[in-house]
Amino acid sequence: MAQILVVDDEVGIRELLSEILADEGHQIELADSAGEARRCRERKRPDLVLLDIWMPDTDGITLLKEWAASGQLTMPVVMMSGHGTIETAVEATRIGAMDYLEKPIALQRLLSTVKKALRSVEAAGSTHLTLGVLGRSQVMADTKKRLSQLAQSGAPLLLRGERGMRGEPFARILAAPGVPFATTAEVLGNPSSELLAGAAGGILFVPDLAVLSRNERKNLEFVLGRTERYKLRIVSFCALDAKVLVAQHEFEPELLERLSELTFKLPALRQYAEDIPDLAGLLLVNFMNARACPQRRLSVAALNALRHHAWPDDFAELDGAIKDLALTSLEEEIQLEDVERVLAGRNAPPPPPDLRFDRPYREAREEFEKMYFENLLAKENGSMSRVAERAGLERTHLYRKLKALGLQVGRREEE
Repeated sequence: MAQILVVDDEVGIRELLSEILADEGHQIELADSAGEARRCRERKRPDLVLLDIWMPDTDGITLLKEWAASGQLTMPVVMMSGHGTIETAVEATRIGAMDYLEKPIALQRLLSTVKKALRSVEAAGSTHLTLGVLGRSQVMADTKKRLSQLAQSGAPLLLRGERGMRGEPFARILAAPGVPFATTAEVLGNPSSELLAGAAGGILFVPDLAVLSRNERKNLEFVLGRTERYKLRIVSFCALDAKVLVAQHEFEPELLERLSELTFKLPALRQYAEDIPDLAGLLLVNFMNARACPQRRLSVAALNALRHHAWPDDFAELDGAIKDLALTSLEEEIQLEDVERVLAGRNAPPPPPDLRFDRPYREAREEFEKMYFENLLAKENGSMSRVAERAGLERTHLYRKLKALGLQVGRREEE
């Protein structure tokens, strides 16, 4: 049994659809305008929305765009119209509508469309974070365009990025709607013919090359040899320099070379700060839709504070901060004070490092050097000129040292 919201300004259509769908065992909510639909969406979080295009206050296409832009398009939407055109249907699908029903709606067409939409909800399981509605910043807009161009190739693609970055939302831009998207957790444990056939024509995403076990790397090499047979594309992510990955994680150089036939550097969160309010809203909506917290919304001041934060640990830090805010804020609207409290707590100084002395001298020295430079980079907010001055090193030598230790190079501009 699903909860379905029917939005139409014609009372006869609302009642007819309500009766038909209620007879099928569904719970029905009715709205006669876009304004009422907004309130129902906030209050009930429906599993499916049947949305009329022509309404007196706000048309359905505009409401669909609004939901998409605010991260609230987390349920399938089927558009309805008695005066629709092919162009309207195409636009609605491009924005995010799942299907289009033309009035008068045939009974079997209605039931089959609803059944298909609800099946898609079950198949999706948890809501995946999508970057489709982002693009206020030029950096994000250009990144999406370049990934769309890379989607035309079937060659293995390695996404590079900083510590804390999450590559999967970017990788999903490469997958067309309806195309299989599998992760290594589903395939690399046992890459059987059945699993590969299920992912055929789609993408196999490797979230982090650095954490793959030797057996998983062997299975990944096995899958690489069968990508052409199954029309499968491998997309992977890694935050480490290639030399560090090979030297410290024993990653096979030949395998890495095959995986990085194409390479693309993802932007850090601070580089598309204009999109952080929208991204924060998406993360909060996903968290609420998982029934993990009460109803929440972010105030304008709270969103501005999130936008201006540096986010040294990128996606992982923002995601953690949003979860903290959702669970610890006392009011429905998250305020500036809440953001300041959470960020202050997350940026508290770490406990003194626990140096291990039961290891070879070289390993102990590398561990100390890494902690030493991490501390300097944090204190100087990534300024390479000040870090070089504090460390007493020439800039070129400092860059080489940081890369050898697997640390992200900070800002190159002079302060």
